[in-house]
Amino acid sequence: MNNQNFFLNQNEPNKACLIAMRDIVLNFDKDITETTKYGMPCYCYRGKMFCYIWTDKKTSEPYYLVVEGKRIDHPELETGSRSRMKILRINPNKDLPINTIKDIMTIALDLYKNGIIKIK
Repeated sequence: MNNQNFFLNQNEPNKACLIAMRDIVLNFDKDITETTKYGMPCYCYRGKMFCYIWTDKKTSEPYYLVVEGKRIDHPELETGSRSRMKILRINPNKDLPINTIKDIMTIALDLYKNGIIKIK
């Protein structure tokens, strides 16, 4: 399944929320590209996995899965049972927390830009 279908096949209010989440990521930095990994929309920074967009199996609420989340200390990020990644839950019935999303993306991208995460 290509990513376009993933987004278009969602029910509202998730569909509009997920499309907006995707737009935020793709417009955040010119070096972010979209692909599919593990059947999920995946966003890479200069070829290195950066984040995913997906929905919670139980609540079906959208979230960002931040690949290097363990290196980021932010009150909105949840670790759950993951050792490396953290998630940022998004309530599809509310306005997107744009500032929170941008803060977390800035911190995450700085890990790549500053060489903490090696880029090929």
